[in-house]
Amino acid sequence: MATHPLIPRHAASKVNAALADTRVELWPFSQGEIDNEPDGFIDAVFALGPRLRHTSTVTRADYAARIVRGGLPEATFRDDPQRREQFFDAYVQSLIDRDVRQLSDIQHKGQLRKLVRLLAARSATIIAANSLESALELSRPTIARYLQVLEEIFLIKRIPGWSRNLGSRATAAPKLVFVDSGILANEMAVEARSLLRPGAPFGPLLESFVLSELCRQLTWSAQRAELSHYRDRDKFEVDAVLENRSGQVVGIEVKAASTVKPEDFRGLRRLRDRLGDDFVAGIVLYTGSTTLPFGDKLRVMPVSALWQVAAP
Repeated sequence: MATHPLIPRHAASKVNAALADTRVELWPFSQGEIDNEPDGFIDAVFALGPRLRHTSTVTRADYAARIVRGGLPEATFRDDPQRREQFFDAYVQSLIDRDVRQLSDIQHKGQLRKLVRLLAARSATIIAANSLESALELSRPTIARYLQVLEEIFLIKRIPGWSRNLGSRATAAPKLVFVDSGILANEMAVEARSLLRPGAPFGPLLESFVLSELCRQLTWSAQRAELSHYRDRDKFEVDAVLENRSGQVVGIEVKAASTVKPEDFRGLRRLRDRLGDDFVAGIVLYTGSTTLPFGDKLRVMPVSALWQVAAP
């Protein structure tokens, strides 16, 4: 089978191996694929733990530009922001008009489009169907069905809650992210320059960007790991929890700041202290340039480590 030139390299083998399947996840390009970088962070952090080091020249402005560009091939080839926005608008509308009709009998297409925008405003947060009822004037079962449809057309992805009975009841509610950060930024009507202004939603967009990059990397990493998030009733939170089949855990927090404080490790310390030897490392990914220690097994590291670090 010939590979479509716009199918990312990590997806090509899945296409060839899954001809009989009805649904194959074809992720947009990863940052490593766009830049021809190794994309080996997950394997490296499980192998090296807190010994992993990385320095970066990627700036906050660079991260903002990457978020807005996203990884869809057609968008990465468009340098003009207006043409890229037009593509994103047409892409989402096409998904709703064509693919939704094929997957489900959706009666309220206008409400579905409104739901996409509402979800964009709440990306990287825990989403419950009942929280959207009043805004959409639709029933909870209908909204739940719409969320399922948006996941089936691969516009959004739900990251499940993680728990290992750590003494506090953890939420089972999933966290929602957009599969492509460029679509997300376009739905929120933000540009790269505006993301750098005070009060801009840089944090949620960066977290969603990181989570989607981790999802991509899990499709080819040697480590067979599952991605979750952690939040308990005592308000300890970790943005991303990676657990491999041996029960080893890497915790990841995402901060849009270029400096990090000890309190940014609050949730990671909780996991470290309760998991013991199963806790490999706790990493705060930030927009700064160097790797710094913040206690036993805890490190701050540039976000670009995700795609610039090679697997051991």
